[in-house]
Order: sequence, then C-alpha cells, then structure tokens
Amino acid sequence: PLVALGTVADVVRLDANNRRLVAQGLRRIRAGAMPPGVAALFRAAGRRPEVATTFDFGFALGPRINAAGRLADMTLGIECLLTDDPGRADELARLLDGINRERRDIEGGMRDQAIRLAESLFGMQQAVEGQDKAQAGMPAAISVFDPEFHEGVVGIVASRLKDRHHRPVFVFAASGAEGKSHELKGSGRSIPGFHLRDALDLVAKRHPGVLLRFGGHAMAAGCTIARDQFPVFERALAQVAAEWLDAATLTRRLETDGPIDREYLRVELVDTLHREVWGQGFAPPTFSDEVEVVSQRLVGEKHLSLKLRLAGQPVDGIWFGQTEPLPPRVRLAFRLDADEWQGVRRLRLMVEGAELPR
Repeated sequence: PLVALGTVADVVRLDANNRRLVAQGLRRIRAGAMPPGVAALFRAAGRRPEVATTFDFGFALGPRINAAGRLADMTLGIECLLTDDPGRADELARLLDGINRERRDIEGGMRDQAIRLAESLFGMQQAVEGQDKAQAGMPAAISVFDPEFHEGVVGIVASRLKDRHHRPVFVFAASGAEGKSHELKGSGRSIPGFHLRDALDLVAKRHPGVLLRFGGHAMAAGCTIARDQFPVFERALAQVAAEWLDAATLTRRLETDGPIDREYLRVELVDTLHREVWGQGFAPPTFSDEVEVVSQRLVGEKHLSLKLRLAGQPVDGIWFGQTEPLPPRVRLAFRLDADEWQGVRRLRLMVEGAELPR
C-alpha cells in the first residue's frame, strides 16, 4: 500500500513494473490490508478503501500528506504513515486534513491573484480555450510574484497557471517571514518541448548574478533570485521561451480515443475503468465527440455544470475550472465518470477540453 501510494502521489511513470506494484497495493487496500495511517487518511478524506483507485492516491491521500510539508511539519505525514496505533493515526489524519483545508484556501487566493497578474501584466483578457494566445498578447513564458504569496504553495499555483495558459510558468514568493525577505523563491512548471532547467541555465549565462541558486529537470524546476531582479528574470525567461517555442508547441492538444459507441455509455463501464490502474504514462481513456449543449450553469462560481446530448442520449457533464460558456454544439474531450443523487448512480462526463470555432 505504501509503495502504491508513493508511486502515484509522486507522479512516477507507470511502466510495467510500477503498474504491477500499484495494482498489488490497491488489491491489498481494497481487501482491508493496509497500515492504520492509510486507513485513517481514507476516512479523513471521505473515500472508501474497498473501492480505492489511483485517483484516491493522487487527489485525496497524497495532498493531505504533502500539505504538512508545505505549511507545517512534514514529519506529521511520515508519522501518520508509520504509526501502528490506530488512535494516533486517526488523530494525525484529522490534523493533516485540517492543514490541507488551509492549504486549499491559501492556494485558491493565490491562484486567483496569479491569474489576475498574468492577464493584467500582459494586457489581455482571459483567452477563450482554443484561441491562439500568442496572438492575444501573452508571452511564451509567464512569471508572477506578489508579496502576499506563500512560499509553500508556489509550485501548485505554477502548475495551475501552466495548465490554464499552456505556457512555462514561474511563481515566486518572498523567502522568509511576512514576505519581507530580499530573496524570492520561485517554483516553475513547464510544457512538453521546453526544458525548464536548461532554460534557467541559459538565463544564468546571459544574466550573471540574477539566479542565486537553481535546479530541477525538464518539467519542474526551482530557483532563488534577489527581489529587485524579478523584472530581469521575467524578461529573460520570456525571451528564452520565445526563441525555443513555436506556435504549434504553444497550442494545447489533447490525445483522445475518439468517439465512444452509445452502447458503452453506462455506469457499469465506469466501474470497470475505475478498477484499473491509471496514472503518469498510462492515462485513462479520454474520448471526444460532438455534443449538443442543452443547458449550462456555473456551480461554485468556477465550474461549468452541463446538460448534454451525446449520440442522441441525454447525459450530465462537469468541467472543473471552466467559467466561459460553451456554444450550442461543440466537440468535447471527456472521461467517463458517475455521480450519485438520491441513491441513484448516473453516468457523467468529466470534460477535459473543447475544440471551439476560431
């Protein structure tokens, strides 16, 4: 169970051997054979271990363990996983759950501010999904900083911005108490085709002294800069990205398995898919097809709830993080999921993207 949790939560590639290890961990957890801390984390997250999935590892248990290292003391998560005392495990899991709620609150505020900074700095309104953002005034790389940003959450916010704008992104926070440090610590996330660590190396060569420390790999990196050097770094990274990236690389693409036959649009297929092992390098099936948008509304102020007609069949959909309305007919990329209302489980589409007319 610990190997399975660590493999998925740390986004390790699911090659043949890793996928076998995760499958064995899931089998044990579903049978109730797991450390007390893992069981306690399932309870704290409101998830059911008897139907555990890799989604639980990546989006329920993993964030609660990681939150301690971001905002408090990372040894809390370690102790939760190692303890043999069920009572202590429950206590620690509840504590980690509370820290994770605080992390989400901080992240939400930072994310919204980072989005505003990214879009105001470059004189653009939020680009419609599918629009050529290079033509909308957005540079090839984004760097943002705010004195109120929390150092422990910059990586998560950078990842959210990267997903939103399909650009390499660095988010900086002041290193030290109350944002008064003369140094900034930044965390970056990249897109395929842009090696982030190599880009930092080139910035360091072109602008000696700007980067005090840096390291990382192709898709994620970190660096420390002097606070007054942020404008220099911002321009330098954007320049490297403009040289290395073309319009095709800066266009977000989703690989899909194409349309799904109507006979498979049922909850039983969702259950079959959930029992399998998905993750980095072994993605779950994503389908795409043209749908009719019957109705749509915002829920929670930031998610689009949809009533759709797919292959002549009515079906619900949800697009998390999407606020722009869709046209009456549109091609969607989606995964299959199910939700439950008043004891009845129904098929639901988890929308991943849309191909909109230009």
